[in-house]
Amino acid sequence: MEQLLRDTTFTLSETVIRLGVATLCGLLLGLDRELRGISAGLRTHALVSLSSAVITVSALELYGDTRAHGGDADPLRVIQGLAQAIGFIAAGAIFVSQGAVRNLTTAANIWLATAVGIAAGAGQFVLVTVTTGFGIVIVTVVGFVEHRAAKRAPSDDKE
Repeated sequence: MEQLLRDTTFTLSETVIRLGVATLCGLLLGLDRELRGISAGLRTHALVSLSSAVITVSALELYGDTRAHGGDADPLRVIQGLAQAIGFIAAGAIFVSQGAVRNLTTAANIWLATAVGIAAGAGQFVLVTVTTGFGIVIVTVVGFVEHRAAKRAPSDDKE
């Protein structure tokens, strides 16, 4: 973390790579939602991830500028605020209808897109890659297995 905070002025190419990786991973995370016809799909996930990366890059650069002029700042507070804000947005996507909870996976996926964007903005590309891979497996492979198991389960309505 110390190395991350020491080197907080990014070249144009470093910034473009960080934002591009965040956007690409957001698109990948939103693909399953898009294919399922859920409103929070490709664009939503890409924008959430990109905006999280922008906020992270900005916080790190502001931290570097502040420190260079003798000030003190904590870029982690910005990330904490971002995580709290997206928590409220994700919670707003969840609703209960006729006793069933809806959009819980989508809300969790939006939260994940935020985390991936934060990590991409911080230049933690191994973390971004592994997390995006796990996220895709969870929403696609595990989702597929879950749906197949639900179809095979005997119904409780045999009366």
